Amino acid sequence: MSSYVSDELRRRVATRAEHLCEYCLLHEEDSYYGCQVDHIISVKHGGATTAENLAYACAYCNRQKGSDIGSIVWETNEFVRFFNPRQDLWADHFELDGIEIKPRTGIGQVTARILGFNENDRLLERKELFELGRYPSTAALKRAAE
Repeated sequence: MSSYVSDELRRRVATRAEHLCEYCLLHEEDSYYGCQVDHIISVKHGGATTAENLAYACAYCNRQKGSDIGSIVWETNEFVRFFNPRQDLWADHFELDGIEIKPRTGIGQVTARILGFNENDRLLERKELFELGRYPSTAALKRAAE
């Protein structure tokens, strides 16, 4: 199975995401390294290189996620899958509280923890963007309210 993503498919994924990281809602223009196309279910786990299995992710979220598909909710010892932007609504699993992204569900909890949504450097980045009026963007606020 190929992991090659054509330029046309990359553009389609970015446009569908409104150029936001579909995980942390950071706009690609506000990310030092921009955004990348992420296989939601990695090729290693049998995921296809199709629009239905691709998400737009900032470099930090993509790097932290890697080929993982979920993690353990420590309070219950239960394995829970990550947030899937193709089948889940962001607002069902997370809420924006100022610059902090708070999980609402087990899916939100493992995704926020593994992707490092609220690590100090990420909070500092969002704080600076918030002070500049750039975070959350209008598109991010729309996803947070859906």
